[in-house]
Amino acid sequence: MACRISELIIPCQDPQRLAAFWCEVLGFIVLDTEDDGSVEIGPQEGFGGLQPTLIFSPTTEPKVGELRLHFDVNATDRDQDAELERLMKLGARPADVGQTGEEPWHVLADPEGNEFCLLRARLN
Repeated sequence: MACRISELIIPCQDPQRLAAFWCEVLGFIVLDTEDDGSVEIGPQEGFGGLQPTLIFSPTTEPKVGELRLHFDVNATDRDQDAELERLMKLGARPADVGQTGEEPWHVLADPEGNEFCLLRARLN
């Protein structure tokens, strides 16, 4: 038996705001809120499923530089252009990490500047 990623911890300055953003992006729900201000989000079935949950953990330190780890997301019910428009309306913004502009993906940043990529392929 191998390990499986069950949770990803994202330090951030406003856990509630990022949790709300990523719930909208991924179709997740808030699963738990801790006394320290941490917010856990995940799929309807909760912790332990095929998708890891995300825990937004409060920090007072601002994000500095490019992330060493980032999310890649794919639309599930629309094409890439329509999903890009939806993500921008949710608060994502274009991010420059040195791409040429010829890539088949879009580099975006969430409301706290964490980079993520919107890939072209549509997943079911």
